Amino acid sequence: MHETLAAYGIPALFVLSFLASTMLPLGSEWLLVALLIQKHDPVLSVTVATVGNYLGACTSYFIGIYGGDFLVKKMLRIDDSERARAERFFAKYGSWSLFFSWLPVVGDPLCLVGGLLRIPFTRFSILVASGKAIRYSAVAWLTLKGVQSVAT
Repeated sequence: MHETLAAYGIPALFVLSFLASTMLPLGSEWLLVALLIQKHDPVLSVTVATVGNYLGACTSYFIGIYGGDFLVKKMLRIDDSERARAERFFAKYGSWSLFFSWLPVVGDPLCLVGGLLRIPFTRFSILVASGKAIRYSAVAWLTLKGVQSVAT
């Protein structure tokens, strides 16, 4: 499967980044690294990964707004402990915690809770997109530095 995704390049990166930012337990960084090693354009790769991941987060946000408790509990099977953890994070750090939506485990529920708590979409977008862009940029930078050090 890894080879198939890498063969489809940028479109696969978009889809995987999108899905990884929903409630599905996936990661997209490995594909970004694989594409950069294959000499894909770093700016395009980071941009596509960021946009895909951001749009996946928006999906969770809008599920929080429009889906409410039924979708959260019955369809997505987010248990009370995950939701409580995200709500505690919000209570402690406020909407600024959305910047950390790229973190594993709590990131996706944070976006969902952002929707449930009706955080303004502009604020949500700025915090989530910037956090995700910084994360993908760091992964790309580290990958390119690693490739460069191996080549020399």
